[in-house]
Amino acid sequence: MTTDFGFVKVAALSPRVTVADPMQNAAQSFDEMLHARDAGVQIMVLPELGLSGYTCGDLFGQAALLDGCEAALTWLLEKSAGLRALIAVGLPVRAKGRLYNCAAVLQNGRLLGLVPKQYLPNVREYYEKRWFTEGKAEMGEATLCGQTVPFGQLLFELGGDCCVGVELCEDLWVPAPPSGTMAMQGATVILNLSASDEEVAKNEYRRSLIAQQSGRLRCAYVYAGAGVGESSTDLVFSGACFVAENGTILAENRRFEQEGSAVYSCVDLEMLTAERRFGSFGDAARQADGEGRSLRQIACAPLPPLEDRHNTHRPAALPFVPASLLLRSERCREILEIQTAGLAKRLRHTGHKQIILGLSGGLDSTLALLVATRAAQLLRWEPEQVLCITMPGFGTSAHTRESVDLLTHCLGATLWEIDIRPACELHMSDIGHDPNVRDTTYENVQARERTQILMDLANQENALLLGTGDLSELALGWCTYNADHMSMYNVNGGVPKTLVRHLVEYVMDDSDELTAEALRRVLETPISPELLPLGEGGTIEQKTEDLLGKYEVHDFYLYYFFRFGYAPEKLFFLACRAFEETYTPQLLKDWLVLFLRRFFSQQFKRSCLPDGPKVGSVSLSPRGDWRMPSDAAWKAWVERAEALIPNGKDGFHA
Repeated sequence: MTTDFGFVKVAALSPRVTVADPMQNAAQSFDEMLHARDAGVQIMVLPELGLSGYTCGDLFGQAALLDGCEAALTWLLEKSAGLRALIAVGLPVRAKGRLYNCAAVLQNGRLLGLVPKQYLPNVREYYEKRWFTEGKAEMGEATLCGQTVPFGQLLFELGGDCCVGVELCEDLWVPAPPSGTMAMQGATVILNLSASDEEVAKNEYRRSLIAQQSGRLRCAYVYAGAGVGESSTDLVFSGACFVAENGTILAENRRFEQEGSAVYSCVDLEMLTAERRFGSFGDAARQADGEGRSLRQIACAPLPPLEDRHNTHRPAALPFVPASLLLRSERCREILEIQTAGLAKRLRHTGHKQIILGLSGGLDSTLALLVATRAAQLLRWEPEQVLCITMPGFGTSAHTRESVDLLTHCLGATLWEIDIRPACELHMSDIGHDPNVRDTTYENVQARERTQILMDLANQENALLLGTGDLSELALGWCTYNADHMSMYNVNGGVPKTLVRHLVEYVMDDSDELTAEALRRVLETPISPELLPLGEGGTIEQKTEDLLGKYEVHDFYLYYFFRFGYAPEKLFFLACRAFEETYTPQLLKDWLVLFLRRFFSQQFKRSCLPDGPKVGSVSLSPRGDWRMPSDAAWKAWVERAEALIPNGKDGFHA
């Protein structure tokens, strides 16, 4: 079954080149094209002047070389008659009485168009203006290989979200690359045919440039560089190849491979289109339209379908958590600084001289305490001005109670204990609720009693009540309305559960031995509201993930649902790929249905959230990133999710 979900497979190919031997280069190029075709590649780009070799020098003035390049392209067109992929190859082209450094774009044996290089480097080791003419102002037609085709700055329309623009090497390095105009007029994939030689540290800059351009343009950027077969008289080429998407390098090769190299990757055009839909990208595109910079669009045949077995896209199972330890550490440091700065500003504004929070011994309240102590340090308070209230209920374990004691001792915070069980028993008696009925009322009586105590103590002590609930709980509505749902400021509201753990670990790794032990105890504690009685031996029986499913999966759904508006089918497809070694498709489907039901039905809790700092690209604040009516119907989403039929490890729907 074929289900592309907006993915297109692209390749940057750098075959070994022989300088001034066009037919040999065409044969090498065709071999690489066949390998790419067998891997399911739908769009391919090869290096600049790949049929001639970039380093031919004054041989570009020789008719024998130019005739040979045209003959080599004619041969390639004949050989590629069965290839439905879009392919860009580089060669010198005679047109309009001049010589141009061009990309020839072909598909299924047809020459679709010729795109000349716009900016010709002519300093230090580069002498392109000695041989070639700039292609900036050239539009119209050109005849090559017996075909008269569009010549100039072109866009290649392949249906759906797939529109391809082409630029050559130096075009990317100028202040306003042509790809900017291409993207604003609809190009979602930019191909770059390049022959950038190597210097010390140059590749780092090149890599950064490609990544940034893909991010700035919300596009896929596919870059193929000339390889070691080029002349080494004065320069060395490495065959650097990259695929970037929306600011991230998806694939790159090992440079200096002697027999050529290639990189393949799947890019998500649906995601790119979603990123462009809102914000200033559209404003820039409309401005470009108003200035009349219209590029000629070439209608192409549809790309070959991307088969499931060729889709190599494997999304990160934890999209909120960087895979790199170094980047994760930097991300945690920055998030803690954002949380701390937000809280310190609020305290300065309100004039409160104490912070109060409920401390349970779980992850969320521990993170809130860590932020509170950092804010106290920033404001030059004494640590005792952070007031922690632990409120044992019917399900509080000895383990979490001991963790609270150890943690507050290590951090120097003030700790008070208030047993809520007598008050809860009295309240249940007042409302006529049987305490042996362990239902939602039984649980929420405890949650609301705790919040009442915290609010009243905040008034009594002239303290600011700090909320502890995290982003994942808000997405699922896993909080008691007007209980843990409410506070005077919530520092965790923008932090997903999967990241809370890493933030605590980050602080643990930088703490003294005793504090690290206290935080380790917290990390080992099961996620639980501890509202139901303990099991035999005082074990925690009420575990949140037994009821809701795994938070890592819900965070995965939240990220892609919020950021890109993916339909249930694509959410399920991606989850099956990300968690194929961990959870069955049936479980992932069930959790998707639960996520969607709860996300829609619990919006009323998010519509009246306390203030709190945004820390990442996903935020559910009703005043900022997420504005949704509390009575929106879930039918269009849930019914599609329920209709999914798990089928094997990839979980494709039928």
